[in-house]
Amino acid sequence: MEIKRGIPVSPGVAIGTALIVETEGVRIRRRFIDRARVSDEIARLKQALNEAVADAHANRDAISDKVGKQYGAIFAAHALLIEDPELTGEIEQLITQKAFSAEYAVSRTMRRHAKALASLNQPLFSARSSDLIDIEKSILSHLVGNQGDPLQNLQEPAIILAHDLTPSETANLNPKYVYAFATEAGGKASHTAIMAGVLEIPAVVGLGRLLMDVSGGDEVIVDGNRGVVILNPDEETRERYLVLQRQFGSFAKRLDEIRSLPGQTSDGVRALLLGNIEFPQEASHCTDRGADGVGLYRTEFLYLNKTTDPDEAEQYEAYLSVLRALGADKPVVIRTLDLGADKLFFQPEKQLEEKNPCMGLRSVRLCLRNAPLFKTQMRAILRASRFGDVRIMFPMVSTLMELRQCKMLLADVKEELEEERIEFNRKIPVGTMIEVPSAALMADELAKEVNFFSIGTNDLIQYTLAADRTNEHVASLYSAGDPAVLRLIKRVIDAAKARDIEVCVCGEMSGDPLYTLLLLGLGLRQLSMTPQNIPEVKKIIRSIKIEEAVQVAQEAMRFETARDVNNYLREQTRRILPEVVVN
Repeated sequence: MEIKRGIPVSPGVAIGTALIVETEGVRIRRRFIDRARVSDEIARLKQALNEAVADAHANRDAISDKVGKQYGAIFAAHALLIEDPELTGEIEQLITQKAFSAEYAVSRTMRRHAKALASLNQPLFSARSSDLIDIEKSILSHLVGNQGDPLQNLQEPAIILAHDLTPSETANLNPKYVYAFATEAGGKASHTAIMAGVLEIPAVVGLGRLLMDVSGGDEVIVDGNRGVVILNPDEETRERYLVLQRQFGSFAKRLDEIRSLPGQTSDGVRALLLGNIEFPQEASHCTDRGADGVGLYRTEFLYLNKTTDPDEAEQYEAYLSVLRALGADKPVVIRTLDLGADKLFFQPEKQLEEKNPCMGLRSVRLCLRNAPLFKTQMRAILRASRFGDVRIMFPMVSTLMELRQCKMLLADVKEELEEERIEFNRKIPVGTMIEVPSAALMADELAKEVNFFSIGTNDLIQYTLAADRTNEHVASLYSAGDPAVLRLIKRVIDAAKARDIEVCVCGEMSGDPLYTLLLLGLGLRQLSMTPQNIPEVKKIIRSIKIEEAVQVAQEAMRFETARDVNNYLREQTRRILPEVVVN
């Protein structure tokens, strides 16, 4: 028996036979064509592009029928990207100017942009590189005539093991035959992970070495709750997981029953449970899971892979569509642009090289250096604010001066809109993210300037502990339960309370059931998370009295190491709700 640990992305437990799938696609070598054949090669390319668009539309329709239009929109976006004149123009330019074959021009272009996305220090956007690889594989399959897909021709149930799966490959999995899948690569924020969740296929990704240690036909257990894959389990382990399988099905049903109920403790203390979204179409995920609103609306998708910045109208429509989906009474917190300068433009010659972009010109630092870009986004947000409970939030604020500069620009934009007689909410709530130690330490001063705080624990942990969670050599240091992190979080909560402003946590910590008792006990009454985590967190909240959470938090704050904190929280969470999954 061998146990592998990875990233859980879709809950559930599956026991079955391993099927190892080669998903690496076609190997493309550099090949030149006769310049007399350039026009023919362009024609081949255009035909392949048209067929790839048709594939994307077919995936869109199939997924929309299966699980809803909001998920089909992933593949509608694929089609739009394939048709993007800037992208196709770049491919054609390589054919016409360098006489590359269509296959090599496609591969070189798509791989370059995939690499640019993968280099982002934000897992959410670096995970989008798999979408570009997905599109590349689709176009190449039509150019080289390779249409075979072993995943679509399964006749017997199996557990799929692969190096990686693209969103399209995942979308076409048949849950009747695919009990689960596990991959060596991948992350929690990828569309592959999202598709696994909506298709309710248990999945674990990011396992590292896997395929070298397993053979087709071996018995495998995939635990999508804990991120564990067990190869050739012994009889005792197998029996234990059969019991867990039955328990999980019963627990999932009970979670669904509380969807429309409030996140309220048994003694009547209410906690708002909000959703984090990346795209407008994801607003429906929040309503489906019983969210009280959107606590973090990321806006970076508007800027990625563009040759020009998005205009005011495009942004306005993107914000308005979320308000329409949620209703005017639910809060929507819109975070202003949180990217580095090197990710704003499509052409490489416009990119800015920085040795450490994570600590470089990004977020409000970038926006304050580019006032027109910043003001355009503010105008769009303010215009949308008249249609609902819109709030604006500035990310990556590290000094009081930065926050004041942001507010000054916002005041300028308000004045401009008033002069133009454009309606907006003049009292729009303004907040800042607390995600660097300097902001946490200055929270008492920052609280005088804003209406709310949102604690971005992902970056706060990373910057506090000087540990990149994507770096396997130091990832073990990255822990939300580290006492230094907890003391900073408590400091921010206390500062917010002293000024009577709202405070929320919007990092992955807020959606992890392990920390629900702790966060409530520290005084938080707003948690914003991936929508799929809301039911489990809500169940914990509804199972306790607030005094229990306070006692747990007080005890947890006495420990000296992250290990002790997490072990204690794990014990307390399982005591209250044994069925809950805590890693």
